[in-house]
Amino acid sequence: MIKAIVTDIEGTTSSLSFVKDVLFPYARQHLAEYVKAEHKNSKVLKILEEVRELVGDASWTQAQLIEQLIRWIDEDKKITPLKSLQGMIWKAGFEGGAFKGHVYPDAVEYLKQWHANGLQLFVFSSGSVDAQKLLFGYSEFGDLRPLFSGYFDTNIGSKREESAYRHIMEDIGCSANEILFLSDIKEELDAAAATGMRTIQLVREPVALVSSHRQVASFDQIDLVAVGN
Repeated sequence: MIKAIVTDIEGTTSSLSFVKDVLFPYARQHLAEYVKAEHKNSKVLKILEEVRELVGDASWTQAQLIEQLIRWIDEDKKITPLKSLQGMIWKAGFEGGAFKGHVYPDAVEYLKQWHANGLQLFVFSSGSVDAQKLLFGYSEFGDLRPLFSGYFDTNIGSKREESAYRHIMEDIGCSANEILFLSDIKEELDAAAATGMRTIQLVREPVALVSSHRQVASFDQIDLVAVGN
């Protein structure tokens, strides 16, 4: 019996195009000015120090660090300090009304239904926890944050590594076969399945994907009874 659902964001609850065509370009465009304006902010200073540690050179200037961060955006790197900084920049954009978080209507409907039925809902995304809360908090459907019991990002581990899902299992407090993980990425589902978690692959686009995981085109095709058996 499924007691908890962990969901990815990009390609699962929300369109890839919103993240790639709206959020990423916005962060790239505003990154340099944001870092310069917030150079005394302790969170920004911590992020810059983490970047220096990652590149292995404590002497790097602010300009060099900004250049590296932008390069990582262009390379679509899933690097924790970059994700943290992107989340801070997106916060300013969401709060300023530059955009609202895209969430598929079918995802909203079933997340609300599952929550009302007593299931625990969690998010696991490569975007920072702060960024996740912004997307759902400022969504086109209003504030969806009350639906979720918790959020996980790459601080808990890579989404393609089994250990991350074991940590999530421990945090949630359910056994593996009581947890359903939703994602559009086969390798993430493989890692979750290796722990014993139930899995479903969202295939939003009409393309044939080779996968051992159950595939659905939208949340309204998810049968929790069948998954739990």
